[in-house]
Amino acid sequence: MTRIPPGQALRLGNLTIDTPVVLAPMAGITNAAYRRLCAEQGAGLYVCEMITSRGIVEGDQKSLDMLTFDERETVRSVQLYGVDPVYIGRAVELLCDAYGVAHIDLNFGCPVPKVTRKGGGAALPWKRNLLGAILQSAVKAATPYDVPVTMKTRIGIDSEHQTYLDAGRIAEESGAAAIGLHGRTAAQAYSGQADWTKIAELVEHVDIPVLGNGDIWEASDALRMVEQTGCAGVIVGRGCLGRPWLFRDLAVAFAGGEALNLPTLGEVATVMRRHGELLADLMGEQRGLRDFRKHVPWYLKGFPAGGELRAALGMVDSLARLDELLAQLDPTAPFPVAELGAPRGRQGSPRDHVVLPHGWLDDTDGLNRDLADAEIGVSGG
Repeated sequence: MTRIPPGQALRLGNLTIDTPVVLAPMAGITNAAYRRLCAEQGAGLYVCEMITSRGIVEGDQKSLDMLTFDERETVRSVQLYGVDPVYIGRAVELLCDAYGVAHIDLNFGCPVPKVTRKGGGAALPWKRNLLGAILQSAVKAATPYDVPVTMKTRIGIDSEHQTYLDAGRIAEESGAAAIGLHGRTAAQAYSGQADWTKIAELVEHVDIPVLGNGDIWEASDALRMVEQTGCAGVIVGRGCLGRPWLFRDLAVAFAGGEALNLPTLGEVATVMRRHGELLADLMGEQRGLRDFRKHVPWYLKGFPAGGELRAALGMVDSLARLDELLAQLDPTAPFPVAELGAPRGRQGSPRDHVVLPHGWLDDTDGLNRDLADAEIGVSGG
């Protein structure tokens, strides 16, 4: 067990992350534009959207297009999905050799049915031997490039089938640089409250760094998680939706600084304009502004904006139109304090059962299955 003093830099192999904060990969969100936007606000490690190992190895164009990095992205970080050690190893080698990736995270936490029904994501750690084979293959392929491999997982499939402690042991034995734990099961998805006690138990169980994930809505939540669990850093997902300045607050908090003033609606509008501009640069103006639309409700959550203006922003199709609409917002409107600490993004309800391959829970091996057939070829979550 290794406890990291609060405020200390996060070390992943040869990488040093001065602010121990990681942006969680989110499908359709954490593209190069959003990663740039968050990085302009504060410090941390910014991971791109989940990409499948099969997509990379077989040259799927959608997967390869997602391997787009901003020119300022000095540390290229990719989250990789896969269930086959062979595909994983080949994909890791390609990422390191052809794309200059400096950090690879393996996804063993996704609760989405289309993933778990193939035995991937949060379902896979039940197969202990398969998990070890995948991690060993990834670490072996990354070692010649001095690239650290980490993994992210959940407490387990459900409360009756918990896997996080075994996953931590296997990650450490396989040479992983760290393990991230979301304090929910796959059955919970994003509902309810994350169980931080499981993060603390994992910290006590392994000697590699543990990154805590779940219910970090404010910078104070991150500090509290580190203090309560002893984790080496935090992974932030839904908490930054419509609030990329959360990374500014996190950087200040971990450096021991005082809490910053909450942004006014005018300051939020400035960030929205920057987001739209970055998306236009990445995708082209029309497509970029279409992508921007889904962020509007998150940015304006709790602010006085009016239904008509919100609807118009939800149909914005150019930077000129975005400027016109943002000018109609009241720049002096204060931040809605009632939204502080409130969940953001999808939550949903817990599931009665997690969709798994037939007979998945019968054993914990997994190496005797048709792994290539279980690979998902299309990236993006």
